[in-house]
Amino acid sequence: MPPADGPSAPPGGDEVDRIVAAWRRVAPDLDVEPLEVLSRVARLAHHLDRLRRGAFAAHELETWEFDVLAALRRAGGTHELSPGQLVVQTLVTSGTMTNRVDRLERRGLVQRRPAPDDGRSVLVRLTPAGATVVDAALADLVRAEHRMLAVLPAGERRALAALLRRVTAPFETTARG
Repeated sequence: MPPADGPSAPPGGDEVDRIVAAWRRVAPDLDVEPLEVLSRVARLAHHLDRLRRGAFAAHELETWEFDVLAALRRAGGTHELSPGQLVVQTLVTSGTMTNRVDRLERRGLVQRRPAPDDGRSVLVRLTPAGATVVDAALADLVRAEHRMLAVLPAGERRALAALLRRVTAPFETTARG
């Protein structure tokens, strides 16, 4: 029997089970079922953030630096995008992006060039050094993420990805709109 001052998780349970049990005890009229999913997503996001920061630090990158470099790498071709396209892909303000591009340019990881179709605009291009560092960081990240998901068989990983896609889709649509 759990102690009177707090519930314990069911056998095989986790911290979220303990949190949900406590809320059910102190607020029995409140439906706390969303916590069973979303608190786990939040906790997983925290662990994933730590894992990613570690993978990027091994390449002397901050998470935001990886995000910008990865967006340019994914662009294919000449690996360049406008600052506005980078803003959309990284979900930051234009002022923040200007600061980030300045910092990456000082490190020799990106360079600006005039846009060929509009002399007032610029494009941000990934340099060879930037491509090398983002490719190496991505390889380390993917290896670490594979280890993180190894507790699930391939079919369950695909099912989880599909479920999470359904939950996040309305937010992604709103962000693009």
